[in-house]
Amino acid sequence: MPSQDDYLNTWAAIREGDLDRLRRVLDEAPDVVTSWLGGLGRTPLHVVTDWPGYFPNGPRIAEMLIAAGADVDARGPDGTGETPLHWAASSDDADVARVLIEAGANIEAPDGSIGTPLDNAIGYGCWNVARLLVARGARVEKLWHASALGHTDTLTDLLDAEPSTSQTLIDQALWHAGAGGQRRCAELLVNRGAHVDFTPKYAAGTVLDAASGDGTQRTNLIEWLEAQGARRTA
Repeated sequence: MPSQDDYLNTWAAIREGDLDRLRRVLDEAPDVVTSWLGGLGRTPLHVVTDWPGYFPNGPRIAEMLIAAGADVDARGPDGTGETPLHWAASSDDADVARVLIEAGANIEAPDGSIGTPLDNAIGYGCWNVARLLVARGARVEKLWHASALGHTDTLTDLLDAEPSTSQTLIDQALWHAGAGGQRRCAELLVNRGAHVDFTPKYAAGTVLDAASGDGTQRTNLIEWLEAQGARRTA
């Protein structure tokens, strides 16, 4: 059984991107790779996908953990909670998400904080992972998915297939078209009666506010640059 020091060393090695240190831990305590890290509430593969993502050597560390036996679809000790792909989707770390997908992670895994990894990616403005998931076969079957991703044909088909679609769903789709920067989808939805001043209960701000956002990856980068001392021009 791994010790608490093994857990802490694993966590630190992953966060620091220290491949040699992680290799030593895995050699000395191989069971740590499948453990729910004591006191830390996550598996090692969750650590590399945790918010805010983009840890040094993240993709290589994910590959190392998977090669050592990490479960790409791991959840909590009781079988609940999010998978590592849910977490990577929520931070828009597409490089790590790609490693997980190529290792067989379930791209339709349910029960994330919003739903599937695609639900999480779109819901949190994680456009790089969202497009990666779709490219790898994730289903686009909801109005808000299609509108956020700019899939106008799919959006039209969904609207035509269910003429009695509720006003709320149409308005939500417009809000997500705004978040995704999808003008053609926005025009289509407004022509179908969507309200341009709509604000969903699960988010702050109107459609215009959503359209003015940076998205998760860009916001993450901006915050990191500011932490490094970068400044904008006057």
